[in-house]
Amino acid sequence: MSFEKLNVNIEIVKGLKEMGITSPTEIQQKAIPIVLTGKHLIGGSKTGSGKTAAFGIPLVQMIKPKQGLQALILAPVRELAVQISEELKKFGKHLNFSVTTVYGGVGYQPQIDGMRNSEIVVATPGRMLDHLQSGNVDLSKIKFFVLDEADKMVEMGFIEDVEKIMSQTPKNRQILLFGATISHEIEQIKKRYMPDSVSVEAERHVQEDFLEQYFCDLRPHEKFSYLVNTLKKEKSEKVIIFCSTRTTVELIGHNLKKQGIKNAMIHGKLTQSRRLSVIDDFNKGKIDIMIASAVAARGIDIKFVSHVINYDLSQDPQEYVHRVGRTARAGEKGKAITLLSDKDYGTFNQILDRYSNLNIEEVQKGEFPKLTFETRMERRPRSFGQVGRGRYSNARNGSHRSGGSRFPSHSGNQRGSNFS
Repeated sequence: MSFEKLNVNIEIVKGLKEMGITSPTEIQQKAIPIVLTGKHLIGGSKTGSGKTAAFGIPLVQMIKPKQGLQALILAPVRELAVQISEELKKFGKHLNFSVTTVYGGVGYQPQIDGMRNSEIVVATPGRMLDHLQSGNVDLSKIKFFVLDEADKMVEMGFIEDVEKIMSQTPKNRQILLFGATISHEIEQIKKRYMPDSVSVEAERHVQEDFLEQYFCDLRPHEKFSYLVNTLKKEKSEKVIIFCSTRTTVELIGHNLKKQGIKNAMIHGKLTQSRRLSVIDDFNKGKIDIMIASAVAARGIDIKFVSHVINYDLSQDPQEYVHRVGRTARAGEKGKAITLLSDKDYGTFNQILDRYSNLNIEEVQKGEFPKLTFETRMERRPRSFGQVGRGRYSNARNGSHRSGGSRFPSHSGNQRGSNFS
């Protein structure tokens, strides 16, 4: 199917072709025609499925130049807000409209000036609410209200801010809601504000044919040595190592550099410009290993990732799917490896219960060199507690398919320590 068959404006099609996009993804095929009819829409699909274009293409097609602010898009994190804005500019390169990006940590006045002269605003909820409460923006002519990564907004506690912002928009605006899952809070928004909405859904998880998933049961003090051994043995192109806290991100980055392994870090305490610079360097191949907190798991455009390594697991089982969804995209194969210790068992069982299509196989840790892990950062005056300290547990064997056996278990296939 082509974009022309979806009734997409020829000028937008031209912009898409210049981006190398010639045919719509599944979520785009399902969502774009409905959005163009003016109906409320709830869209669900996995990370990397093209959700931004699914709402962005019809949005830039329907707005009217020079008629004030008409579309508000809310995103949970500033990196995603910036990415959405850049994508909209590319889609609508040959159209006449302006986009302003609004987020915290920077000055107010440039955002105020931008909103007064733009047809579209992409914002994080907290900063948009600040502007509203200060009378810096008028949402009375909003025709399109978009919530991207709506489930993440619920998780981050933004849902009350979202409703306050929504209450300042006209009752007849069109609402577009996108997310990987639909929580109770999102269901309430649906019932309250968009009862006649249409729901569309595309494949929510990476296909098993393209994604290989493994875990290795390790004692906490073995994780770093095993990580270094894996990085040296794997035939990888780009690797994202996910950690659950900023402290762990910084410690892993510091220790990898001590082992001569070049890497860059991204987490919520970095400046906006630094975070965007790291993502840009990673996409351009200037660095091959990025260590990240949850900020990089959702929505952000990170290309051609061959490996995702979970150094530890988030307490939210959904985060696993978003993390591994950074690889095996656009028909490319990928590999996800989880370094599992006893503190992760509870979350791991929830992951297996919740996602019936996951097939995560165990590999035996085998022998690997034991390395020193420094818990004190040279550039910092204070020390951090040892990563992963806790009770140790013996490795278990088994291949684990969601909906089946619990971890620890003794059933299934075994593989050697080489993932290749």
